[in-house]
Amino acid sequence: MGKIVAVCISANKGERKTPVASVLLREGHGIVGDAHADDWHRQVSLLAIESIRKMQVLGLDVDTGDFAENITTEGIDLVALPIGSRIKLGETVLEVTQIGKVCHNPCAIYHQAGDCVMPKEGIFARVIAGGRIAAGNLIVLGSD
Repeated sequence: MGKIVAVCISANKGERKTPVASVLLREGHGIVGDAHADDWHRQVSLLAIESIRKMQVLGLDVDTGDFAENITTEGIDLVALPIGSRIKLGETVLEVTQIGKVCHNPCAIYHQAGDCVMPKEGIFARVIAGGRIAAGNLIVLGSD
């Protein structure tokens, strides 16, 4: 079991996301009001705070949302989750659809540090059951 550290949104693709108090996930769509929400396989992005801390150790001034992740987690080995895994976050259920991604244009973080964790350690999911989530909500693996 893990927990949600932060929930973040952005109005446009290709930019850092801003932490907010809570978000509403809509089944088959993603986070209401987020630029990445749509009828596709990458409705929601997740990154572990442990991954962000790796970049902080390299001297980068980064925090939640800076890697354009929607949900920052703690205590879950995200990249070890198989595609198709279901995870319950608060009252919502997500299904893992992709591990990592290809960054065609290196982001500002990559240019600063020579590396970025999101392409290797971020995961993507689609919303199976919607609802509202916030920092502090528990994450349970294997939920239906």
